[in-house]
Amino acid sequence: MKKDVTIIGAGLVGSLLSIYLAKRGHRVSIFERRPDMRKEKIAAGRSINLALSDRGLLALDKVGLADEIKSISIPMHGRHIHNMDGSTAFQPYGKEGQFINSVSRGTLNGKLMDLAEQHGVQIHFNHKCSSIDWKTNTISFELPGSQFAAHHSQLIFGSDGAFSAARMQHQLQHDKFNYSQYYIDCGYKELTIPPTAAGEFAMEVNALHIWPRKDYMLIALPNLDKTFTCTLFFPFEGPASFSNLTTKEKVQDFFSTTFPDAIALMPEYVNEFFNNPTSSLVTVKCFPWVREDQFALIGDAAHAIVPFFGQGMNCGFEDCRVLDELIDKYDDDWATILQQYQFLRKPDGDAIADLAINNFTEMRDRTADPKFLLQKKIEARLHDKYPGQWIPAYSQVTFSPQIRYSEALRRGQQQEAIMQEVMNTPGIEENWQSEELEKMILGKLTS
Repeated sequence: MKKDVTIIGAGLVGSLLSIYLAKRGHRVSIFERRPDMRKEKIAAGRSINLALSDRGLLALDKVGLADEIKSISIPMHGRHIHNMDGSTAFQPYGKEGQFINSVSRGTLNGKLMDLAEQHGVQIHFNHKCSSIDWKTNTISFELPGSQFAAHHSQLIFGSDGAFSAARMQHQLQHDKFNYSQYYIDCGYKELTIPPTAAGEFAMEVNALHIWPRKDYMLIALPNLDKTFTCTLFFPFEGPASFSNLTTKEKVQDFFSTTFPDAIALMPEYVNEFFNNPTSSLVTVKCFPWVREDQFALIGDAAHAIVPFFGQGMNCGFEDCRVLDELIDKYDDDWATILQQYQFLRKPDGDAIADLAINNFTEMRDRTADPKFLLQKKIEARLHDKYPGQWIPAYSQVTFSPQIRYSEALRRGQQQEAIMQEVMNTPGIEENWQSEELEKMILGKLTS
């Protein structure tokens, strides 16, 4: 039975979900609070870049979009580390041929909206969700000019981001709704590396660049226009913090001391520092996500996470794929479909949230630590020799969509505990390639 489906939020996940449902013959409408981003200029400094990896590509491929999206992406084969002393190092993400993809949020979102409309989806812009009547499944929207509109739907999805209005309506009218939000002590600000005078990329293009500085870091991702979008992840308070860098001179002194090779490539960094917004980073966990056979949260509205594993979009796209597989399994039984979707995805949403927080420490601190780099060499060697027994945590999350996030978290914790013991072994720097060490690690893994 085909349904009238309403999706609140025309972001990445809402747009992809609409394509999945429209291809099944459902009548799909999306309501978006913002204007059409394809016609409006995106505000500067608002999380422009994304890292598309295998989970997201699998979800796109299932609706025939993977190749088209790859055409607007740039492969990144590893981390290009910029150390304080000016030296650099390359750390591959996985085996040869494995990479993640830098893609512009705006370009990708616009492409998904176009494809949704081609499949018959109606997208209504400037519609802000103000209330939901759960008895009649009627959504009220506020429009520009103090106008209001109402829309009835058989099935509603809340896909309107970390600060979801749909989730709030669900929460306010649910007597046992659990909700938590956690802000890390760092915010972010975006900066830009333009092309060279010759119109080329100013740095190695097929890498994610990181300037790790223990309590903070700068990263840069390549764009198709040969710029790099840089993001400074920085404490809100403290000696080195947003609250302390209040003058042009302070910003210049800090950057010239901390990121000297980067500022040589960023002619507008001071102006961008003061003109671009400082944004916060939040993790949201909640439950339940669903309401019988009539409503479900999806994407960031269900499980907002910090960006340090590059999995926010990928996780939301995977939500769409899993939901689609459940529709195949349970046909028109939407009460069962939504309950099973929640049952499967809630543990995975919680797991990737925890993994993302943990990866912040790794990126800003441990990537410049020689002992950590040796640990990664050992893990890569184990993965090459025993691919069925040892898969590095990053590869489990990024290149192994058959492994659930919750399973990747469990395995990753087990492997990290083993590696911490290994790295404290006397003489590990000389003996890291020994067969005895391999046997010891595999023995602990199987036990």
